[in-house]
Amino acid sequence: MCESDAGAPPFSIHCAPPFLTARFAAPQRTLGWSLLHPGFATIRDVVWLEVRDRDLPPDVDPAALLRAKLGEIGLPDALAFMTARDIRRHHLGRHRVEEVAAACLTTVGLTNGERIDSRRPLRAAAGTINTLVQVSRPLTGGALVEAIALVAEARTAAILDARAGFPGPAITGTGTDCIVVACPAAGAPDSCAGMHTAVGEALGAAAYAATREGVALWNREFPAPYGR
Repeated sequence: MCESDAGAPPFSIHCAPPFLTARFAAPQRTLGWSLLHPGFATIRDVVWLEVRDRDLPPDVDPAALLRAKLGEIGLPDALAFMTARDIRRHHLGRHRVEEVAAACLTTVGLTNGERIDSRRPLRAAAGTINTLVQVSRPLTGGALVEAIALVAEARTAAILDARAGFPGPAITGTGTDCIVVACPAAGAPDSCAGMHTAVGEALGAAAYAATREGVALWNREFPAPYGR
């Protein structure tokens, strides 16, 4: 865990493989891409599901599988990610700037790692980077778009910095990454979340710290250029 005087995280974390759950005390407005609740949504729970290739044969719909698994644990309305990464290897980064606190919970796998100007074959159950970042200030739709761009930039910066010196083409992400940014659903929203703002600095620092910690662990476990 990486933190910088950010106080308690805004969500509780429960890890019971194959599920990792972040639960908010109050509804959150979100923007992101995932199998369930892509785009703008309002949620209370975010779930990571760990899967293997055997869970996803060609005749299985991943979204249907995810819905069924969420139903089994009583969270049918949760926003959800799917990954082959061992979800016990999750990472929390927190950072506070002025009156703004941000927290990032992520799982980092680079089995499906690639760079932005190329494309590799997709594995059925790929190691991927699934990132949730929450910022303590409500945000407008435009500010959420700006925030998600900064999280993607922070993720890529963390990968490049943590894998400096590795042989082969640099990885800038994976072909199956998912990012979700969350903020309080209630309250007057901020209209900007760029690098020049406290919101942007806080969420970028939290995402960078958690992702870099995750990549460093992956490097130790799988030292080959593209992971295992």
